[in-house]
Amino acid sequence: MNHELTFIQNELKKELDEPRYQHTLGVMYTASAMAMCHGADLAQALTAGLLHDCAKCIPADEKIRMCKEHEIPVTDIEYANPGLLHAKLGAYLAEEKYGILDPVILDAIRYHTTGRPEMTLMDKIIYISDYMEPGRKELPNMNDVRYLAFHDIDACLYRILKDSLEYLNSTGKPLDPMTAETCQYYENKR
Repeated sequence: MNHELTFIQNELKKELDEPRYQHTLGVMYTASAMAMCHGADLAQALTAGLLHDCAKCIPADEKIRMCKEHEIPVTDIEYANPGLLHAKLGAYLAEEKYGILDPVILDAIRYHTTGRPEMTLMDKIIYISDYMEPGRKELPNMNDVRYLAFHDIDACLYRILKDSLEYLNSTGKPLDPMTAETCQYYENKR
């Protein structure tokens, strides 16, 4: 691992709680494996995986305050569920605090919770890695997801989006419209 990633990793160890830090390492390593499998840039995958949750442990009211301070738009759904802001705020912190200027990495961080139509390969890798890294709670479909991640990345993405929508709808948790839009986009592509 290069010096830049080692520095970021050491900083995150101070900022994240232990379970989140271990999850972050799992996403970083899973993203690197997926990048090697799908011919994506390994350094981008390592960096995006490492930084994807860099804003996760910031308290909810602080997330909202920071977004306002830095003119990051906050939707009504995000006000109701400030945890969703960690992706947008994470992209901002990756750039401003950690000096990441690569738009591919920043977008992968920004969209790792909601997805977006026409996701880049790196967007898909980080979104999927976040869902299936080895430390994640085992879900009924996890074996299928992990197989698809290395054999048919678009089918894997659609499976996760569809399952996520079904879960959110069944629990009544707030749903970011971008997730529904992304799922519809990939359903239409099938």
